[in-house]
Amino acid sequence: MLTNPFKKSEFPSNFIYIIKCLVGLLVCYIPYLLIPQYPFYWAIVSVVIVLSPDHSTTQAYNRIKANILGCAVGICLYPIQLPNLIILCIGVILTICIGLALNIKDALRSALAGFVIVTIQQERSKHWFVAVERVVCVVSGCVIALLITVLFNLILSKREVKAAEH
Repeated sequence: MLTNPFKKSEFPSNFIYIIKCLVGLLVCYIPYLLIPQYPFYWAIVSVVIVLSPDHSTTQAYNRIKANILGCAVGICLYPIQLPNLIILCIGVILTICIGLALNIKDALRSALAGFVIVTIQQERSKHWFVAVERVVCVVSGCVIALLITVLFNLILSKREVKAAEH
C-alpha cells in the first residue's frame, strides 16, 4: 500500500532527507567532475546508500561499518584468479557471515553494495589499483554521508532547543 510522502506529519522529516541526499550528491559530484580519471560515481552511490531518512547517527555508523566491511572483503578477494561469478558468490557469503558476526544485520545491503562495487570488473585484466580507487571512493562517500548526518543533526538539535525555549 502506498503512503503519502507529503503527509503533514512526515513532510519535514522527508524534506530534510531529500535535502541531505541532494547535498551529499552535490558534494560527491564535485570530485567526479574535477578528477574524471577516478571513479567518484561510486562515492555518489555510497553517500545515498549511507544517508538515512531517520536522521540516526547510529544507522549511519552501521552503514559505514558495513560499507567498509564490504570493501575489505572485496579488496581481499579481488586478486584471486577465479571466475567473477565464483568470487561474487564467495564474497556475498563472507560479507553476510561477517556482517552477522559484527551485529550489523540491518546494514548488510550496504555491505553487499560496497563489496560488489569493489569487486565487479568491466575490463578483461585485473588491476589492483582499480579496487583501491573504488575503496577510496566508497569510503569518501561514507565519510561525506557521516559529516552530512552529523551536521544536519547539530542544526536540527539547535533548532529544537530554540523552539523549546520559546
